[in-house]
Amino acid sequence: MRDLSPVSMHHDTPEERKKYNYTPLFSVGEQVVVVKMPYMRRSFQTKRLVSELILDKLMLTLILALAAMAFATVVGIFLGVWAATRANSWIDNMIIGGSVAGISMPSFVSASLISLYLGYKLGPYIGLNGTGSLWVETIYYGRQLQLQNLILPALTLGIRPLSIIVQLTRSSMLDALSQDYIRTAYAKGLSRRRVIWRHAFPNALNPVITAVSNWLASLMSGAFFVELIFDWKGLGYETIQAVRTLDLPVLMGATIVIAATFVVINFLADILYALIDPRVRLQ
Repeated sequence: MRDLSPVSMHHDTPEERKKYNYTPLFSVGEQVVVVKMPYMRRSFQTKRLVSELILDKLMLTLILALAAMAFATVVGIFLGVWAATRANSWIDNMIIGGSVAGISMPSFVSASLISLYLGYKLGPYIGLNGTGSLWVETIYYGRQLQLQNLILPALTLGIRPLSIIVQLTRSSMLDALSQDYIRTAYAKGLSRRRVIWRHAFPNALNPVITAVSNWLASLMSGAFFVELIFDWKGLGYETIQAVRTLDLPVLMGATIVIAATFVVINFLADILYALIDPRVRLQ
């Protein structure tokens, strides 16, 4: 999202910094190396700066993606470990069958079904809304936080990554439980719970971390239909509106942000490998 560009030292004034929105880093001879945010122009429809518009909407999409990923990671790891420790049982078969169904169902289908049944038909009984964003404008009370509107879109968005995490965790755990060090741990008299969570589980996390990092970036860019169906006014919702109205500056800005998200999240995932698995070291 940022580019380095040389600026003449004679023109490096506070007025120039404010005008061109850059921050000087260091000087090289008569030139100054600066960090400058790209100028994305203004929206054709609202006339707002695209950078401001995206920053307003990006936080809502980030909250939705993090909530969906937290749900998928916690529940997926638990179900994957449970299935691995009861391999080939009816519990294992039920969990694997459910994960296959979750992977196969497109997000817009699951979003439509969940919004219809949990939001509209059962909404008055369970207190959840079929549509609505995190902030709702009311006539008498102004802008109000509505956390209950986050539950259904986060659940919908988390179904597919949850299914992937279940299968990866189960496969990795089965591989870890078949290793010699696990048999040695049992021979030392360690309890089953300690062997599973202390010895097998940490060594089975690498594929799960890869899936979580990739899916988090994918959720940031793939929440378009979910945001549209649930009327969650995040970056995905704004991008679809930009497609409808041919608002090209907003589309280009959203593409830059999504691409930068993939790069940053994958970089952080590589660092996390070395922190969790001692066999991996940063060179």
